[in-house]
Amino acid sequence: MNRWAPYYLSALRIVTGVLFALHGAATFWGFLDGHRSSPDVFAWPNWWGAVIQLVGGLLIAAGALTRPAAIIASGSMAYAYFAFHAGDGLSPLANHGELSVLYCWVLLLFAFAGPGPISVDAAIGRLRAGDEAEAKAPSDRADAKDSAESAV
Repeated sequence: MNRWAPYYLSALRIVTGVLFALHGAATFWGFLDGHRSSPDVFAWPNWWGAVIQLVGGLLIAAGALTRPAAIIASGSMAYAYFAFHAGDGLSPLANHGELSVLYCWVLLLFAFAGPGPISVDAAIGRLRAGDEAEAKAPSDRADAKDSAESAV
């Protein structure tokens, strides 16, 4: 099972990112029968929260800029919990803040653990590693030139 753990991390990231983005889309457009609130542009915190959910969720789902997006998204959920739920008591079950708490901690996991192997970030990392390996290894032309010079 340990062999599949990184792929499960990627799957969890994709599902979490899509669901998080859907919350933002629902706020703006009532997407998929979600609660539409149509906040005024730049209105704090509703409009900014929806932008963080939509853009951050899409970035997290794609695995692009995962760590910074996850830190911002996690912080927004911590803010949502303490600003909107904790006033009704600290128990998430009593104050209906369990979704904010869960998103906060799962998103924080991605900030620390990274996106997993199925992500834009991982693909860029593999390309960079290939470029660095190619830059360190002598080129085929240099090897051919050296062998031709030694033959003379």
